Amino acid sequence: MNRFLISVFLCYLAIAPFLNCFSLAELITCSGIVPMRYRNDKISITDFGGVGDGKTVNTKAFREAIYRIEHLRRRGGTLLYIPPGVYLTESFNLTSYMTLYLARGAVIKATQNTLNWPLIAPLPSYGRGRELPGGRYMSFIHGDGLRDVIITGENGTIDGQGEVWWNMWRQRTLQFTRPNLVEFINSQNIIISNVIFRNSPFWNIHPVYSRNIVVRYVTILAPSDSPNTDGIDPDSSSEVCIEDSYISTGDDLVAVKSGWDEYGIAYDRPSSDITIRRVTGSSPFGGIAVGSEASGGVQNVFAEHINLFNMGTGIHIKTNIGRGGFIKNITASNVYIENARKGIKISGDVGDHPDDNYNRNALPVVHGITLKDVWGVNVLQAGLIQGLRDSPFTGICLSNINLRTTTRPRTPTWKCSDVRGAAHQVSPLPCSELSSVQNTGSCSTHF
Repeated sequence: MNRFLISVFLCYLAIAPFLNCFSLAELITCSGIVPMRYRNDKISITDFGGVGDGKTVNTKAFREAIYRIEHLRRRGGTLLYIPPGVYLTESFNLTSYMTLYLARGAVIKATQNTLNWPLIAPLPSYGRGRELPGGRYMSFIHGDGLRDVIITGENGTIDGQGEVWWNMWRQRTLQFTRPNLVEFINSQNIIISNVIFRNSPFWNIHPVYSRNIVVRYVTILAPSDSPNTDGIDPDSSSEVCIEDSYISTGDDLVAVKSGWDEYGIAYDRPSSDITIRRVTGSSPFGGIAVGSEASGGVQNVFAEHINLFNMGTGIHIKTNIGRGGFIKNITASNVYIENARKGIKISGDVGDHPDDNYNRNALPVVHGITLKDVWGVNVLQAGLIQGLRDSPFTGICLSNINLRTTTRPRTPTWKCSDVRGAAHQVSPLPCSELSSVQNTGSCSTHF
């Protein structure tokens, strides 16, 4: 069964009455921000000596095929076809005006030879690798400064074979930050659709300093104990559409970011106008997350029709002293959570720092968080909302929320501090810091 359809069955079975049922024929979509382009010029990886036997290393074939696309510059771009088979390769760069098309049964698989993996400079908004000082390993499939790129197909697979990297992390033998599975830097008009992503060494899909990004109809898989295998991380990016996907990983399913402490503050590039719709998944960490690296600011994030199972936290907004920046105008609605440690967490003490040079007076501003129509079953704790004493979280609106908790003795269903806002029709009753609103309608009108 396509797991994204779980939301539909929940509606029909009346398991989640706070979810709005919708017709598959009338799905609202944001994917039109980047139209799918047809390419007249088509080549196959086999034209360049590609062999899909799972043993032959095809790095030369991929690089020669992409060199041909880049330098011949066919009108309308070129489609690179990957036929059925397992194509082992080292990391490679994409180029503009191309489609990477994976046929059904096609697998692009990363080699596990980490010694030959290219190193690239740290992102300026991070100042260093996310895990270790210095540079970082290049993503398996990489793009920098690209335009009009599509990764799609017939649900073929991009496999990062990440276990060797996870073990290096566990054994503390990493020399640099692990590679992402797919990363686009300073790029625009990117579509990623109808592909399975499996076993990323680190974050799976990472658009950074980019705009007009569509990720739709993807499946992202990694073991629940795989470290830091975030699903999709829009980072200092704008006009991002994430829809109709299933994600099951070892870290946040979707995490919106914008740089780390003093480096993100100096780079000053926010993430904005991000839509997340009809995403289903599971993780021991967060479902829909913002932060914790949000020093460039995050605004205008809209998530709806989200179905989360076996979660650490359903909705997680996170920042820290030294982050600076802002998190504002975040809305999540029609969310179903089943089996979770926490339903909702909005916290100002999450995440580490790149070094000791961060400004302890750089306090984040969190304002305008609206969570509505949320239904939870078997949730250990309903919520935790902890702002900062010198920068309280304001404009927090909880509306039409029912979290069926399994709270342990002496564990409060809600825990709040340094927060201002309102709650309307919330069960169990929220903490006293959120004043109860008696009238119907949106509680945001009371701020």
